[in-house]
Amino acid sequence: MDKINIKNLEVFAYHGVFPEEKKHGQVFIISASLYAGLSAAGKSDDLNKTLDYGRICQTIKAFVIGTRFNLIETVAEQLAEKLLIENRMLKKIWLEIKKPDAPLGLNLETVSVEIERGRHIAYISMGSNLGDRAQYLHFAISEVGKTRGCDVLGVSGFYSTPPYGYKEQGDFLNGCMRVSTILSPYELLDELLGIESRAGRIRDMRWGPRTLDLDIVFFDELVVSGERLNIPHPDMHKRDFVLRPLCEIAPNVIHPIYRLTAAELLERLGRV
Repeated sequence: MDKINIKNLEVFAYHGVFPEEKKHGQVFIISASLYAGLSAAGKSDDLNKTLDYGRICQTIKAFVIGTRFNLIETVAEQLAEKLLIENRMLKKIWLEIKKPDAPLGLNLETVSVEIERGRHIAYISMGSNLGDRAQYLHFAISEVGKTRGCDVLGVSGFYSTPPYGYKEQGDFLNGCMRVSTILSPYELLDELLGIESRAGRIRDMRWGPRTLDLDIVFFDELVVSGERLNIPHPDMHKRDFVLRPLCEIAPNVIHPIYRLTAAELLERLGRV
């Protein structure tokens, strides 16, 4: 991936734990690497097809001056998030924030924090079998699109499917979203649980009827196994109602454990 480097931008601001830092301030030195595709700009000589690093430098300066935090870790985290949200071309950012005058009473050149943050691609399975099923799925799409740091890049059609597990309930309407997000998997999970709750989801029976069910099927090529979250979704390769809408929008996405595409998993399921 191409990148633009910003090195040693000096800003006077008031971040720090100690009272003298909050009162008198100090110089902070910020460096950044901005990762994006720059080929179109290079071939066209068009500023609109690249990252405007002059404007980004002004954004960095204004943010660092206009906020006050105890930790430069917080400065870096919130600045990275702001730049990713405001610059859709930006795929990943590396930031370093230095404190050359940190009041430690020791002879050292500088103290710094480095972080790297970026965009991720998540596939989210949707299901509903209570009330106006299509309305609930559209609600989910809208709410994910409004979520901080999330963009809905693609949505499958909706598929009516018989219930899985507990059979004494109505048919489900299922679909899938492709989402770009700067959130971590657990942050995204919490946002999805909030959307389910706002849709009136009640968790009183496993595989029971529900207004809205949202599951993270894939998150980049990440593999997570925990009490709250499993990625890839553990049973997705066995479920037609997950694979079919997924294949509509991403037939070539690869399962990070089985190393098969979604289309291959669906074909294999059809042979069972």
